[in-house]
Amino acid sequence: MKKSKYYVVWEGLAPGVYNSWEECRLQVEGYRGAKYKAFDSQVEAIEAFRGAPSEHIGILQQMSAHHNPQTTVKKSKKEPKVWSDTVIRNSLAVDAACSGNPGRMEYRGVYVATGVEVFRIGPMEQGTNNIGEFLALVHGLALLKKMGNNMPLYSDSRNAMLWVRQKQCKTKLERTEVNKPIFDLIERAEAWLKNNTYTTRIIKWETEQWGEIPADFGRK
Repeated sequence: MKKSKYYVVWEGLAPGVYNSWEECRLQVEGYRGAKYKAFDSQVEAIEAFRGAPSEHIGILQQMSAHHNPQTTVKKSKKEPKVWSDTVIRNSLAVDAACSGNPGRMEYRGVYVATGVEVFRIGPMEQGTNNIGEFLALVHGLALLKKMGNNMPLYSDSRNAMLWVRQKQCKTKLERTEVNKPIFDLIERAEAWLKNNTYTTRIIKWETEQWGEIPADFGRK
């Protein structure tokens, strides 16, 4: 049985703790500067809501400060994997997972140097893995541009990388009322690609040489 998630909205239409992504999405979608995050337990979510968002989503600043010895960086509870020397550690890796095709889709970004999760969206109903990979890449690009950080971005999906270059999510999935939130995200992602430029280098993660990408959900 899939574990429930609880969502904290620090800045949004109605800040609070929500027990479904749909409720959370309604508070943050289209809200400029929204701050929110998913937690595994209600107790953890309530405690987080009482604190400052920077205590939980400040990893964005931590990424920028990775090579600055004068900045204090919180250590990840999870030891990062020792990657090949070819891998650029000061980078962001993205990946998606989908239970079924279509099915419950989610995606996330992970800072390679520490293994810390930077963002996570979903699960959302009636999506596909290819869509998730595309959205993850655009999310990463937009986030890095907003930060003013030019670190490279890793993806193990050639399809997603191609769709980003073409500025279009070329899915054959049919739009329904159930997966409307996913298609809303696709439209926003495509609009961002068409209205923005970026200098971030997107690099193909070579799974056969390096193992699973750091953002992998580990469900294979």
